[in-house]
Amino acid sequence: MDKIVIINSTPIIALSAIEKLVLLKELYGSVIIPRAVQQEIGVKRESKAQAQLELCADWINVHDINNIAQKQIFKTQLHDGEVEVMILGQEMKADLLIIDDYLARKYAKYLEFKVVGTAGVLLLAKSKGFIQEVRPLVDALVSNGIYISSRLYSEIMSIAGE
Repeated sequence: MDKIVIINSTPIIALSAIEKLVLLKELYGSVIIPRAVQQEIGVKRESKAQAQLELCADWINVHDINNIAQKQIFKTQLHDGEVEVMILGQEMKADLLIIDDYLARKYAKYLEFKVVGTAGVLLLAKSKGFIQEVRPLVDALVSNGIYISSRLYSEIMSIAGE
């Protein structure tokens, strides 16, 4: 049985920016995004992420949450997409959430989800042989405006052995 993997908008935007969204398919087969994530990405109609989302519709599945009332609990500190990722994660008993935002990751871990971010996806892709090096991709993320602290950058390179 495939794992249930639910992903937030930032990792989709980041991986689309470096044309590596396909790594999600290679690693997980298919992934799920909540409706709010689809809407967040759709705000910029001509964005790379929007175009990638449309091209990958056969393996990126959009789901609606059932417990809409629960959204109000998180609403003050997190974006709609992050909130729906966690609610959908609970509803579908997700095996993994892919989230980059620090606060959202903290909430997800508190709710006892296994969580990785874009860097974790790249590191896993390297360990499975889908990519040879992490450094050029992380550098490409940074040059595409994705913020990665120098501490995190060093940590990623250390784990990658680069």
